[in-house]
Amino acid sequence: MVVLNKNVFQLPGGKKCRVKATLKVDLLTPHSETLIKRAARLPSPRSEVSGRGYSGAQKLPVSQVPQVETLTRTMSDNAGTDIKLTGIDFLKSQNSRLHHTDAYNIKNLVVRRGQAFQLQLSFSRELKAADKLSLRFGIGENPKKTRGTLISLNPKREPDLSGWQISVVKNSGKECLLSVTSSPRAPVGKYTLNVKTGTNIYKSENNAVYLLFNPWCEADVVFLADEAQRNEYVLNDTGYIYVGSAYRIYNRPWNFGQFEEFILDACMYLLDKSELKLSNRRDPVFVSRAMSALVNANDDSGVLLGNWSGNYNNGTSPTDWIGSVSILQKYYETKKPVSYGQCWVFSGVLTTVMRCLGIPSRCVSNFNSAHDTEDNLRVDVYLNELGEKLNSMCIDSVWNFHVWNDVWMKRPDLPAGFDGWQAIDSTPQEKSQGIFQCGPCPLKAIREGDVYLPFDSKFVYAEVNADEVYWVVKKVNGKNKFTKLSTKTQGIGVNISTKAVGQDKREDITMEYKFPEGSEEERKSMQKATSFIHPSGMVPRARFALSLPTNNVESKPEVPREVVFKSGLQLEITNKEALCPGNPLELAITVKTSTPGSWTINLAGSCQLQLYTGKVEANLGYVKETVKLEGKSETQVPLKIAADTYMKTLASVEDEVFIHITAIAEVQGTDDKLTKEMTMSFEYPPITLQMPETAKLNKEFTCAFIFKNKLNVPLDNCKLMVEGLGIFQMSTFDEGDVKPGRIIKSEIVCTPTRLGEKKMIAKLTSTQIKGISAEKTITITE
Repeated sequence: MVVLNKNVFQLPGGKKCRVKATLKVDLLTPHSETLIKRAARLPSPRSEVSGRGYSGAQKLPVSQVPQVETLTRTMSDNAGTDIKLTGIDFLKSQNSRLHHTDAYNIKNLVVRRGQAFQLQLSFSRELKAADKLSLRFGIGENPKKTRGTLISLNPKREPDLSGWQISVVKNSGKECLLSVTSSPRAPVGKYTLNVKTGTNIYKSENNAVYLLFNPWCEADVVFLADEAQRNEYVLNDTGYIYVGSAYRIYNRPWNFGQFEEFILDACMYLLDKSELKLSNRRDPVFVSRAMSALVNANDDSGVLLGNWSGNYNNGTSPTDWIGSVSILQKYYETKKPVSYGQCWVFSGVLTTVMRCLGIPSRCVSNFNSAHDTEDNLRVDVYLNELGEKLNSMCIDSVWNFHVWNDVWMKRPDLPAGFDGWQAIDSTPQEKSQGIFQCGPCPLKAIREGDVYLPFDSKFVYAEVNADEVYWVVKKVNGKNKFTKLSTKTQGIGVNISTKAVGQDKREDITMEYKFPEGSEEERKSMQKATSFIHPSGMVPRARFALSLPTNNVESKPEVPREVVFKSGLQLEITNKEALCPGNPLELAITVKTSTPGSWTINLAGSCQLQLYTGKVEANLGYVKETVKLEGKSETQVPLKIAADTYMKTLASVEDEVFIHITAIAEVQGTDDKLTKEMTMSFEYPPITLQMPETAKLNKEFTCAFIFKNKLNVPLDNCKLMVEGLGIFQMSTFDEGDVKPGRIIKSEIVCTPTRLGEKKMIAKLTSTQIKGISAEKTITITE
C-alpha cells in the first residue's frame, strides 16, 4: 500500500481509496489494529470509512497485505495503544533519608506511614493523559481490595478510600516522577508493589516496600513531638540497661542494633508469626502486645528461651549477651528459640523489635521489683531467727531488679488521658489472657491506681507498689510458729531507671510510675487501687499458717503507714572495704535509737549470696548480739565473711550473684521490731579500650581491649566478647586462665561501614565473675 496523500491510499492492484476521516495517533484505541485491517478491504472508490466497517468492501486476507502490518506497527508505536513500564527507581537514598530509614542494612525501600515518598517510573514512551496507570501495593498472602490488603492507586482518580494518596510530580519524556503517601493508619509490614499499565503488569526485582510506624507524623498514633526523644527512642541503636541493686545501680551497655542485617526481616517474620489480623497490624497496642508474647518462647516458639536454673549447657548464658543482634539473626536463620534469656535480655530484644518497627521504646529497670502472684499487693518474706531468708516458703518474690519496656503511643481505645508511655514486658512471669504477655499498660493508670484498665495493670501496679510483710518462723513443739515482724510500705519500686535522652547517664523515672511515697496523692492512688484489687487480710499464706494466734492477724485491708517506734529505732547496713572477689567481706550493721531512755536491743544479722531474682544460693554467716543504747546514740556491729566462705559458690554458679544482708532488731520491753535488707554487688577491675577518637569510612583502624587482673584470685576460662555496630560483628576471644597481676590484650582490625558516632562494647566473663563491661565511642567521618 502506498500513501498518495493524507486522504488517499493506493491499494494492491492499482485501485485508489479515499478516506474522509483522518486517524490521529493519540485517538487510537486498543481496537485500532482492527480498524486498519478493515481498511485493507477493497472498497468502492467513493466509500467512506466508518467505525462499523465499509459498504461494498471486498475482503483481502491480511497475509496478502504485509504493508498494512507495517503501518499497524508504525502507528501503534506512535500512538501507544499499550504503554509499558520498563523500570522503577525507588529513589532509596533520597526517600530513606527523608523517612529516617537510611541506616537499615537492606536493599529494599523502607518508609514510614503517613509520609510521602517518591518513585521514578520509566516507560516505553511518554505517558499520556489517556494512558491507564495504577500502582498496586499488596500486603499478606493473596491481597484483595475487599479485604483492604490491596491498595490500587491511580493518579487520575480521587484519593483512595484507604487513605493512601498518589500524584504526578513530573512527567518528562519517557520518565514520570510519582509521589505516594500511605495512610497514617496503614497496617505496618512488607508490601509488594506491582505497576499496571493498560494490560501489562510490571513486577520489579526488589518489589517489596517495608512500611513502618511513623513517630514523625502527627496523624500517626505513635507520634512523638520531641526531636531529641525520637533520636533516642527510635533511632539510637545502642544504650544501657540498668542492673545491680536499689542503692548500687550500674549500667550494662547494650547494642540494640535495630538497623543491622536481617533484623528488619526478623521483625517482619515475627509480625507474620503473630497471626494478628492485618487490620490489627495498624495498631501499636496490638503489635506491642503481640511482640511482648513473641520475644519469649513459652507459648509460640518465639525468640528467646528463658532460663533461671543456673545451668546453661547447650546455649549461651544470659550474662554473656552484649546485644540483640546475634540473638535475632540466629532466630531468623533457624526459626527456633535462642537459648537463653533473663529479664534484661528480653527487654533489650523487645526494645530492638519496637524501635525497628518504628514504635518509640525504652528499657526500664525497676529496683526491688515485686512479683505478686496473688494480686493482693503484698509480698510475704519469711526469715528464720538469724534473719536468713527461707527460700522454700517464699511463693512471692522480690527481685533486686526487673527490666521491662515502655512504649509510646496514643490510646484511643481507653478513656481520655491515658496517652503516652505504656509498660510492656516480654519476660515470661505470669500468663495474661492465657499466654505469657504483658501490656501495654498506661503509666498514668499505674500512677493513679486505675488498675481496672487493660492490659495487666494490676500486675504492673504490684511490681512497683506492693508492701513487704516480714515474718519470723520459729519451731514450737515441732510446728512452725509465725510472728509478724514488720510491714515495709516504701521499699518496693524504687529508683526506677532508664537511659537519659541524648546522654550516657541514668535517668530516674520513678515519678512517672508513682507519686512520692507518703504523699496525699500516693495514699489516694493506693486506696483506689486496693478497691479494685481486694487484698486479703494480713495473714501468712494458708499452707504455712498451721498455728497462728488470731491477735496476730489484721483482718481489715487498709493502706499501711510507716510505723513510728517508741525507741526511735533505726538500722543501717554498710561495707567497710570494697567488695572485691578474693577479699574478705567486711560489713557492718549500725543500730541507732533517737529517743530518751535505756534500750536493750536483740540484733540478728545474716549474709547470703543470692541471684538477682532473690533466690538464695548460699548462707555465708551471721551475727547475733544484744546491744544496749542510751537516748540518742548508735553502735556498730561488724559482720565479716572470709573469702574462702564464698569463692566456691562464686565459681559454681553460672549467674551473677549479689551479697544480701538482712538485719532484725527487737527492742526488749516494747513492740518495736524492725527489719532491714541491703543488696550489694561485687566490684571488678575495668576493661580498657584503646582506639582513635575518629576514623575514616571504609578505612582500617585497630581497636585494642586490655584487662589486668587486679584481684587476689585467678580468673578461670576468661572470655572476651566485643562488638561494634557498623564497624565489626560480635567476636569472642578465649583468653584462658588469667592469674593475679596478669595483663591480657586483644586487638581487632576494624573497617567502619557507616558514618556517625559508633560505640565499641566489650564484656569479660570467667568462672568467678560474670560481667565486666566497658564501652567507648568513636566518630566515623568521610
